[in-house]
Amino acid sequence: MSHPNVDVITRFYQAFQRLDAEEMARCYAPDVRFSDPAFGTLIGNDAADMWRMLTTRAKNFSLTFDDVQADANGGSANWVATYLFSQTGRTVVNRIHASFVIRDGLIVEHHDHFDMWRWSSQALGFKGILIGWTPLLKNAVHKQARSGLRQFQAARASDGLHGVEARG
Repeated sequence: MSHPNVDVITRFYQAFQRLDAEEMARCYAPDVRFSDPAFGTLIGNDAADMWRMLTTRAKNFSLTFDDVQADANGGSANWVATYLFSQTGRTVVNRIHASFVIRDGLIVEHHDHFDMWRWSSQALGFKGILIGWTPLLKNAVHKQARSGLRQFQAARASDGLHGVEARG
């Protein structure tokens, strides 16, 4: 019998495999703290909206996950996302290690770790190979990711969707 926190992490990634951002959001506490090299730190609905944005924009997407481990405080997993990076049309295979803090059956912290140089080399090609390791590229990716999230949120707000369905 698996630990309940293994079940939460598994449910999160199974929803991601189906591109079901609403189910992913239901795995998060309302004040979740998410971080990764591309977006930096996102809190609360910003984290859920990031998944909504990524799942609605996903092209040629597949996801695998394994090595899900958990205890009473949280857990971890490894996952691989394969997708078409829309800005360049290049295929990316991103290998990620995730760590979680879980309380009362909800994820309160989610930290994704991946090699930014490896990601940028795939997503951007030669340019990524040359400067993918630099703070300049990391800052540019972070700024662009945040800008895309704000635009997505503004479009949702104008459509009357404010994330309330996340707790649905």
